[in-house]
Formats: sequence, structure tokens, C-alpha cells
Amino acid sequence: MDNKKKKLRWQLPFLLFLIIGSIYIIRNQQQPIPFQKEEGAIFGTFYHVTYQYDSSLKKEIEAELQKVDASLSPFNKASIITKINNNEDVLPDSMFIEVFQLAKEISANTNGAFDITVAPLVNLWGFGFKNSQEVTAEQIDSILQFVGFRNVCLDENGRIAKNDPRILLDCSAIAKGYGSDVVAALFDRKGISNYMIEIGGEIVVKGLNQKGQKWKVGINKPVDDSLSVNNEIQTILNVSGVGIATSGNYRNFYYKDGKKYAHTIDPHSGYPVQHSILSATVLAKNCATADAYATAFMVLGLDEAKQVLQAHPELQAYLIYADEQGKNQIYTTPALDTLINR
Repeated sequence: MDNKKKKLRWQLPFLLFLIIGSIYIIRNQQQPIPFQKEEGAIFGTFYHVTYQYDSSLKKEIEAELQKVDASLSPFNKASIITKINNNEDVLPDSMFIEVFQLAKEISANTNGAFDITVAPLVNLWGFGFKNSQEVTAEQIDSILQFVGFRNVCLDENGRIAKNDPRILLDCSAIAKGYGSDVVAALFDRKGISNYMIEIGGEIVVKGLNQKGQKWKVGINKPVDDSLSVNNEIQTILNVSGVGIATSGNYRNFYYKDGKKYAHTIDPHSGYPVQHSILSATVLAKNCATADAYATAFMVLGLDEAKQVLQAHPELQAYLIYADEQGKNQIYTTPALDTLINR
């Protein structure tokens, strides 16, 4: 009898411990991992990030973005791209090489409509990292002599080789998208399955939002920012596992002598583009690719953009353009049409 009481005295606390421990584990399993939200400034713009994780990763996010800035920002006097533009002897890092090779590939796929050597022309028209000035046909012709993606390459030593020392590189039309991809890669390494990353309007989404639904991404109406108090939404996409970028001439322009000049420069003519596309939104496997193609489509115009999309079915696009009567019309690739929130 005494042995039974002793055994019972030992067993009861142990069973109680097991019950309490089981309840604790079940409660922890049932409690969902919270969503974190971060924001800040980078690349001369702002970033907004939402992700499902048990703690803040803001320091790590900003550390990754600073690596991109140190590699690709022409506004950073110590960056690799600045040193290359100054013809200094510098060995590009892996980030620069990855973006450079992707830019060359997309340049070839778009017949040079996307071109990271367009910087001198962008600067000439007052949209780059130098002051604007009076633009003449002679100036444009002199600059066009050394603009062109085929005039620069990566040599056998892993350095950038230029055909002309006056060549300037500008990755602004791909770097923000690449920055979003870099943060996405950080999240993937952390095992994060649900996130949205946005840097200056260039977006990467994966998994589901806080409501357990696909992420909702709005496309703005192409209305001059100066005429619109709030960003008006043209449509909303339900998306996941994709990079999204939008380029639009309504976002960045200036008036001079009563004429409107868009920020998208045609690398072939040297002049700001003037055609019917008002906004190009592109969905791709990563945001850097989407970013570059969105810019290329603004240069190409509607018909040539359609040709590129037909040749590259891995891309999806939502193009807003003005018809002959000046009314806004929409062109979407078939697969993207299924993503529209109706």
C-alpha cells in the first residue's frame, strides 16, 4: 500500500507536468506568427515592407539595401558605379555584375530600348544626376556617338570595359527593382513565406497577406501628379510569387517653353519619347526584370511592346495608352487579365 502511494505521488506531478506542457505547446501552435511592417528611405525614395515573422528584421533589411546603394547608386560618390563612371580602376561586386548582365540581356531582347548607357542623354535633358542645360541637336548627336549597350562589356578580368571613356552608366531603371529582389532573397533565406516588398513603386510579393489572400496591388491611373491630389487607382491585381514594376511618363516630366518633356529618353534618337503609351506595368519572375522591361516598353511604344511580349510569354503586362481620340485604352496580356480584381 505504501509503495502504491509513493508511486502515485510521483506519477501525479509528472502527469500534471505533461498536461500543462501539452496545453502550452498547443496554444503556441495555434497562435499565428505576426506580420511585421517596416518603412524607411533608400535610393532617393521610400521602401515599405510587410512580412510574416516573429521579430523585426529592419536592420538586416536596411543593411542589404545599403549594399545595393554602395554598388549601383550614381548619387553615392563612393559607389562602384560612380567609380566606373569616373574611369577608376575598380573590381565590380557580385551585385553589380548580376545587374549589368541582366541589363545587357534585356537590352538585346528589346533592340536597345533598355540601355544603361543612356545616362549622358538623361543628364542632358535634366532627369539625371547632373544639372540640365539648353539642349541642341548638335549636343544630342555628339552624345549618341558613345551611347549604346554594345559599347560596354565585362572583360576577362571581371572589370567593365568601355569603348569610350565618356560612357556613363545609369542603373536607375533597374536598381529599385533589384533592391526589392535583394530583400526578397533575404526573406527567403530566413524561411519567410508571406511578404510584400515595395521600393519606389517596384514590388515583390510572395505567399498570402494577413487575411490569407493573395496580395492586392493597385495600378495608378496615368494622371499628371500635378493635377491629382491623391493617386487614383486604375485597377487592382491579385498576385503572389511575382515581381511587379510600373513606368509612366506622367510621373516624371517638366514643362519648358510651353512644351512637356517626359523623363523616358529614347537611346536611339536621343530625345524624350512621344507616343501613345502612358503607363506600362510588367509582371516577371523577379522585380529587376519587370523594372527594366517596363522602361523598355515606354521607349518602344505599343506595337513594338506587343511584339516583345509575344516573344517572351514569361512576361505579363498591363499597358495604358491613348487612342487617336486621346481616350485612355487598356492592353493586357491574356494571363494578366485573370489576375484583375473584379
